Amino acid sequence: MSESMPPASSGDHRTVLLRGGEVHSPADPFATAMVVERGHVAWVGSEGAADAFASGVDEVVDLEGALVTPAFVDAHVHTTATGFALTGLDLSSAASLAEAAELVRAHAAARPGDRILIGHGWDASRWPERRPLTRAELDELTGGRPLYLTRIDVHSAVVTTALLDLVPGIRDLDGFHDGQRPLTGDAHHAVRAAAFAAVSPLQRTEAQRAARLRAASLGIGTLHECGGPQISSEDDFTGLLDLAREEAGPRVVGYWADLDVERARALGALGAAGDLFADGSLGSHTACLHEPYADHAGHSGSAHLDAAAIALHVVACTEAGLQAGFHAIGDAAVTAVVEGVRAAAEKLGLARIRAARHRVEHVEMLTPETIAAFAELGLTASVQPAFDALWGGEEGMYADRLGAERARTLNPYAALLRAGVPLAFGSDSPVTPLDPWGTVRAAAFHRTPEHRISARAAFTAHTRGGWRAVGRDDAGTLVPGAPADYAVWRTEELVVQAPDDRVARWSTDPRSGTPGLPDLSPGVELPVCLRTVVYGQTVFVRPNE
Repeated sequence: MSESMPPASSGDHRTVLLRGGEVHSPADPFATAMVVERGHVAWVGSEGAADAFASGVDEVVDLEGALVTPAFVDAHVHTTATGFALTGLDLSSAASLAEAAELVRAHAAARPGDRILIGHGWDASRWPERRPLTRAELDELTGGRPLYLTRIDVHSAVVTTALLDLVPGIRDLDGFHDGQRPLTGDAHHAVRAAAFAAVSPLQRTEAQRAARLRAASLGIGTLHECGGPQISSEDDFTGLLDLAREEAGPRVVGYWADLDVERARALGALGAAGDLFADGSLGSHTACLHEPYADHAGHSGSAHLDAAAIALHVVACTEAGLQAGFHAIGDAAVTAVVEGVRAAAEKLGLARIRAARHRVEHVEMLTPETIAAFAELGLTASVQPAFDALWGGEEGMYADRLGAERARTLNPYAALLRAGVPLAFGSDSPVTPLDPWGTVRAAAFHRTPEHRISARAAFTAHTRGGWRAVGRDDAGTLVPGAPADYAVWRTEELVVQAPDDRVARWSTDPRSGTPGLPDLSPGVELPVCLRTVVYGQTVFVRPNE
């Protein structure tokens, strides 16, 4: 196991028998019991066979009909920012400019001692006014204090004058807009660095604890932290990895988005990857497109890395034994990544590139040609189905930005699976909330029907897929020998959901041996996490259960 992904402490090494429930396991699709020993699954089987283990274990847990599944893996998280959204100013629920303004005013009044105010989540595309708060408005709402307030995609921000004053030369940087428009590009990165530098170490640690606790309460056993010099700070990154080693909770796999491969290794990262920006986001008009935006004539976004730079980075990472990875959303950015990785394969050989399991984050605008290239090059698509749930559809933000025809091509999960491209699901929290079952639902009920995948495939992408994305093929399922990362759920009857009803009918036949999952149909209540266990150690128990 890599230095950046130590096992969570297994605490004591008691042997535990769980019985009287439903155990989601490919080893036995009708399993009702499981034995955990020394942090690993030791046995999975039937209730009758469990009697043979009962006298030889340290603890017997009566599941009382609950469902046991592998713990989820969130393959793309910004942990500290997630914690600040949980404990601070969150505008994701604001339905109008006026509502957002009131939330800012109330937050500033409630925290008079904070050196800086940090908030997240505004989305003017959903407001009747169709514009963000201006700097003058924010200055008045905060009483002139420093405020950093990110758009929901975290690719642009509005700030107060007091925060600009902390960044010498800010008005000369690319992406600075003096007036109504949010900051993007280099200007945004500079104010973000200044904002997080003003946060105390105690505030930062409290935010990280809050995020890990929320993840554990949702059955998430592993987080892929996507840090980098343009996203967080080295102290933030190493502090989080240290916290995860020292305190019980979800394990943390660190990715550092830096072209300096040796720096990423020195920080304990599994890869110089994650949000290494090939482009920006659709919501902020910074994703790099082959054709201009439908609502921004003549503008095609911003390219931050070309194919040559991508190829150099992939070669350097492969030779160093680290994963490479890139943030790519627009079709032009995805093309650049494919061309760069293919050039690296021509230099080092396709087998070495495939074995390295390089990954691409978000990868929303794909074509049949780039999908085929992902399969050929062994690239993992680290994707966020909640993006489609939030911004997809005929009248969503994607349709506004791209037009309905292009928008319908986004996030083609079914085509990726058919081509054999490995999928790893995540949230990009705080861009969308930590919500694993909601993520599985979003993929199974994609707003564009031809992109839907079965709930089982989506569940696999959010469990085993996350482990495979870090090079581990021995985890993410409840089979003997696998790490005992699991969650216990209160849920209704288990079903098998598939995009094609013929598949669903066969899968529910006992001869198929397909274990069921909770009903994730829209409007149905999602499962409730009762307990989360990481490497055999309980990291969350729902109160009063």
